[in-house]
Amino acid sequence: MLELAGIIILGIIAQWVAWRLKLPAILPLILIGLLVGPIATLYTEDGAKLIEPIWNGTKGLFPGEGLYYFVSLAISIILFEGGLTLKRSEIKNVGPVITKLITLGSLVTFLGAGVAAHYIFGLSWQISFLFSALIIVTGPTVITPILRNIPLKKDISTVLKWEGILIDPIGALVAVLVFEFISVGEGSGYTQTALIEFGKILLFGTTFGFTFAHALAFAIKKNLIPHYLMNVVSLSVVLLVFVESDVFAHESGLLAVVVMGMVLGNMNLPNLKELLYFKESLSVLLISILFILLAANINISDLELLMNWKTAALFAIVVFIIRPLGVFLSTNGSALKLNEKMFIGWVGPRGIVAAGIASLFGSKLLAKGEPGAEYITPLVFMIVLGTVLLNATTARMFAKIVGVFLTKSEGILIIGASKVSRLIGSYLRKNSRHVVLIDNNQSNVNKAKALGIEAMTANIFSDSLTDNIELNDMGFLMALTGNSDINKFAIDKFKKQFGENGAFRLVNTDEMNDPENNPEEGLFSHTDDFIKLTDAARKYPTINEIELTDKNHYSGLLEITKADNDIIPLFLKDTNGDLKIISAFGKENYDVQEGYKLVYLGKVFDFVAEDN
Repeated sequence: MLELAGIIILGIIAQWVAWRLKLPAILPLILIGLLVGPIATLYTEDGAKLIEPIWNGTKGLFPGEGLYYFVSLAISIILFEGGLTLKRSEIKNVGPVITKLITLGSLVTFLGAGVAAHYIFGLSWQISFLFSALIIVTGPTVITPILRNIPLKKDISTVLKWEGILIDPIGALVAVLVFEFISVGEGSGYTQTALIEFGKILLFGTTFGFTFAHALAFAIKKNLIPHYLMNVVSLSVVLLVFVESDVFAHESGLLAVVVMGMVLGNMNLPNLKELLYFKESLSVLLISILFILLAANINISDLELLMNWKTAALFAIVVFIIRPLGVFLSTNGSALKLNEKMFIGWVGPRGIVAAGIASLFGSKLLAKGEPGAEYITPLVFMIVLGTVLLNATTARMFAKIVGVFLTKSEGILIIGASKVSRLIGSYLRKNSRHVVLIDNNQSNVNKAKALGIEAMTANIFSDSLTDNIELNDMGFLMALTGNSDINKFAIDKFKKQFGENGAFRLVNTDEMNDPENNPEEGLFSHTDDFIKLTDAARKYPTINEIELTDKNHYSGLLEITKADNDIIPLFLKDTNGDLKIISAFGKENYDVQEGYKLVYLGKVFDFVAEDN
């Protein structure tokens, strides 16, 4: 009981430390696992581990293969949660690159790392390629925390995010095929066995995932599941899909849950966000437990195997030669620039799937007496820990060195997707600004997407927005909802992360009627609240521009807008086309020059026609 409670407590402490230091949680988790596992044997009186994951006759948490069953089920939940976050709309610019990375890139890693392991450590070809298959994967559990703290162009983040999730089942699939080869033995029977296994995994994995996704979606839409059971029913279905698919084709469950998550994630489900929040919380707990257990399961003798120059040489070849080579071959002919390719080639941390399957296959082969099997688990853990440590500490610096670090975040995050927000979002998008609308009203979000505006359903009271790597380039925040409390909350909570260049909100009716107490973050005008904006957008649903001659002209037009409820100033557009947000008091003191334009919502200024 003490060990189980200790794992959970230590895991959550590690997650908190990682959050405070802005590091991937896998780093402190593995270190804790090593400290209470193999390293503990060096300082405890009886030379035993503080936490023994597998029952050894006197102590241990899991009997027999119980640990690996738990690991497999936990990984299925983690991958399903990752699949839920994959949206087809994200990859319209980089879809071919992602496809090549998970195919050609995987092949380069498989062949390159296998050859390197064979010649450096003198391992058999079978064991060498099992090792290379296991390190194909780049887990989302380690990539997401790294990217979360680096402002990058959206395409770069999308490539790394999708690769990290989609490549997990591919790496597992290749590892299974190599494992089957070793289990069956060399000979003419291997080719037929491998092809049959490959076909079964693809067939049952995709079929089960697709079918159960639609079945669960049907049950949710038809209200066949009560709200309070929604999350636990979904969890049980995920586990059912994983187990059933695995029964028909060994190790096809990983592919099935990823497919199921992707299909559900791209459906218009009313409870999808609640389901995602639940899975995120569960994934954090499972990841915390898994990494400590798997690291603690390593023996001190395994670590001693790696104390030589061969380990450093293999790590250097995998990280500094094979990964960049795979990326450059996969991105050849794409729209990605050289510096963007270099950054993607640098960031390739391995995660939970590699560690989990390595422990499972390594132990099985070791029990069968396969020569060199003792190297599988420690070598894979070396790659996992080394790549995470390297990327967590250098990714931000490397992004600055190669020039992909966004020194000035120009994206605009708009809270609320009402008609006013959609009009403003459309204008910003047409003027080459990255704009994202968020709303908890799915209908508003759908209307925004129909206009080609990037929008997402989100609850601003949740922490999920701060974890969203798609919002890394947000530098301006505009709270445009009809609820003054929500607008104020959004400014207070997100202005540091998303509003570094400016955070604004609409004034409410009370503030509008008391100009002396208008907030500094007031947006557009201190005479226009959400009601006036909505009325103007209803009567005149257009955004217009008027050319300015000088600063006096600009100030005069702003005075006119204060007296006319149907004209609301929005932005100041300079001669280069750059847009500057107008605040309620105009405290920005813009140096308006001839050729600048005032961008406004509502009816056209009455005198414009006369001037023309």
